Amino acid sequence: MNQLEFIAAGSKAICFAKRTLDIWERLGVAKKMIDKGVVWNVGKVFYGDASDPIYQFDMLPIKEQKHPSFINLQQYYVEEILVEELSKYDNVQLRWGHKATAVEQSSNGASVQIETPQGSYGISAEWVIACDGHRSTIRELMGLDFQGQIFEDNFLIADVKFKQERPSERWFWFDPPFNPGHSALLHKQPDDVWRLDFQLGWDVDRAECVKPENVEPFVRGMIGDDVEFEEEWYSVYTFQCRRMRRFVHGRIVFAGDSAHQVSPFGARGCNGGVADADNLAWKLNLILNGDAQKGLIESYDYEAIVTADENILNSTRSTEFMTPKSEGSVAFRNAVLDLAEEYKFAQSFVNSGRLSTPVGYPDSALNTPDKDAWDGGVPPGNAAIDAPLGEGWLLDQLGDQFAILENRSGLNETELGSLHIVTIDLSTADESRSIALERYQIPRGGAYLIRPDQYVAARWKSAKFADVQNALARAKGSQ
Repeated sequence: MNQLEFIAAGSKAICFAKRTLDIWERLGVAKKMIDKGVVWNVGKVFYGDASDPIYQFDMLPIKEQKHPSFINLQQYYVEEILVEELSKYDNVQLRWGHKATAVEQSSNGASVQIETPQGSYGISAEWVIACDGHRSTIRELMGLDFQGQIFEDNFLIADVKFKQERPSERWFWFDPPFNPGHSALLHKQPDDVWRLDFQLGWDVDRAECVKPENVEPFVRGMIGDDVEFEEEWYSVYTFQCRRMRRFVHGRIVFAGDSAHQVSPFGARGCNGGVADADNLAWKLNLILNGDAQKGLIESYDYEAIVTADENILNSTRSTEFMTPKSEGSVAFRNAVLDLAEEYKFAQSFVNSGRLSTPVGYPDSALNTPDKDAWDGGVPPGNAAIDAPLGEGWLLDQLGDQFAILENRSGLNETELGSLHIVTIDLSTADESRSIALERYQIPRGGAYLIRPDQYVAARWKSAKFADVQNALARAKGSQ
């Protein structure tokens, strides 16, 4: 069966954040994604008919990291690269065109009934991960639903192909002359394809909106009358910010769009789904290998919901700023935009989509709270920050296992080896290592414990083996 028949060619996710690239690096596919994608770090915000932006921002304020803040890459290319990589693993089977029709579970596992064009069959597993999209069949079969909000507004996505010299930046307009009273967005994609978004309002005929003759005036207004373009994909979407109450239901775990939905502005949907998978995979691996109890899965429920709520909160605020529904909200939004060009304080109030960044879990049960006072560094529950390290990069050396970052901590490597931890000594006289020490603020004798998903689990200014041992047990859900 041709896998390309099942990879959607239409308009879906295109913006992939640095955190997602860092995850893909551990999977061995980041370079392919970046080589094919359009790299960008700068966003610009326009207001009214002005040709110059009222302000611009840099999505990568901490420089000297391996990956850019974002790449733009059509989701079908992302899926093709991931499928190609999966084909190298003899313990992975991709079964295209198969549909779940029933699901049951017990205390030890779950079984799914599958329907195919060739007939039906059943499959049993210790765990079932439902990643079957916002119309999740598994969620429906289990009688579960979303909680949240659907916003009264529609946006037109126009993916069009044209040749024009424009910088690889995110451009966002409020109240432009080609879409007065509404907003618009432009992103560059590979292959001379551009993503154009236009706010339409609530009471629209969705079928009429995607007719080429109705899309063309929007496109012409943005790119000019003299530019030839071809239609790639037109669609209309409605904002939805919703999630399931719980993501873990016994031996069935929900991830990605099957568990939560957010509006597209901010690129939080697909990036959030990748974050779910990264959070879940190492925990399931420990459980299946007998290195952790099955209760560790509850930390996925908590941390993935924290991520979803953060994404939903930011998406909701973006939507409310971009689509104000009252006279007071419109007046506030316009006043902020008027001030933003001249006054820096006002720029923080402009919300054209708070873009995806790693979400922290400061209250996760897997964290070991600080016992020392720290003036900086990376607190427990936050994603590790990359830095140059020798001829390579810090995150690459951390890999996908528990790791210790240390500065002459005195920890015994033989003892640490019994815990299956990789140790990285940052004390070597090397300019690149000084950058890492500065970012983590590790004093001599100090150390960090980093989780397999490259989140900080614990840190000490004076590290002892017993501290590491206890923090490792806690990070595995044993305390």
